[in-house]
Amino acid sequence: MIRKLIFCAPLVLLSIANSAFAQKVTLDYFFNHEVHTVNGSVTRYHYLWTDKANTGFSIWGDIFKNRGATLDTLGNAPTLQNLKGSAIYIIVDPDTKKENPNPNFINEQDADQIAQWVKSGGVLVLMANDSANVELPHFNILTSHFGMHFNDDLQNHVIDDKHFTDGAVVIVNNPIFKTAKKVFLKDVCSISLTGNAKPALRATNGAVIAAIAHYGKGVVFAVGDPWFYNEYVNGRLPADYENDKAASDLAGWLLNQSLAKNSF
Repeated sequence: MIRKLIFCAPLVLLSIANSAFAQKVTLDYFFNHEVHTVNGSVTRYHYLWTDKANTGFSIWGDIFKNRGATLDTLGNAPTLQNLKGSAIYIIVDPDTKKENPNPNFINEQDADQIAQWVKSGGVLVLMANDSANVELPHFNILTSHFGMHFNDDLQNHVIDDKHFTDGAVVIVNNPIFKTAKKVFLKDVCSISLTGNAKPALRATNGAVIAAIAHYGKGVVFAVGDPWFYNEYVNGRLPADYENDKAASDLAGWLLNQSLAKNSF
C-alpha cells in the first residue's frame, strides 16, 4: 500500500503542477462581435471557441486544450487588468459597419493597454482579413506599436474550390511552422514591416502575409487572414494542404513563447 502511494504521488504532483500553470488563451469577443438571426433569435457567430460549424474556432481551441492550455474570452475592451492572467490574447477580424452596425473600433487607449500588456510579457495574435471584410484603419492603430501595418490589398485570391493552388503557400525551414510544409491561405491582406518586425510567411509573389515582432518582454504574431477557423482545418482541403499541422505548430510556438516569458 505504501509503495502504491509513493508511486502515485509524483503523478498527483504533476497533475497539480499542470493545473496550476495551465496557460490561458483568451479570444477577443469585443472587436469582433458578429451576429445573425437564426429561427427569429439573434445569435453570435464567427470565430467563436464554441462554434463547431465552419465559421468557428472550435478545432483550433481543441488544439490549444490538447497542449494543456485553458480557453477564455474577453467581451469587454481590453485593459491591463482584464488581460492579467492571460498568456495569449487573440484578436480576429475586427468588425466593419457592414458586419456590425455599432462596431467597437480599436482606439488609442485600447492599443496602449494591449501594448503595455505585451511589453510586460504577453503573447499577442492579430488575425486580419482581406480589406473588404475587416476594419483595417483602426486595427492598424494597434499594429503600429509593433512595426506592422495591414495593407489594403488582396493576396492569394481564390475564386472557388477548383483553384486551391492560388492559395498555396509552401513552407521551408520555418522556425514556427516546423511540421507543416504546404498550407492554404485564401484572400489575405499583406503586411508592411518596420523596425524589428520580421516576416513569418510570404505569398508566392514575395508579399509578407504573416509576421512576428518582439516588443519588450512579449511577442506579436500577425497574419492577414483568420486562417484557422474550422472550414480550413477540418479536412475539406486537398490532402497535400496541412493547415491542421500549421494550426498545431502555431499553437505550440505561441505557448512556448508565453512559457519562456512567464507572462501567465
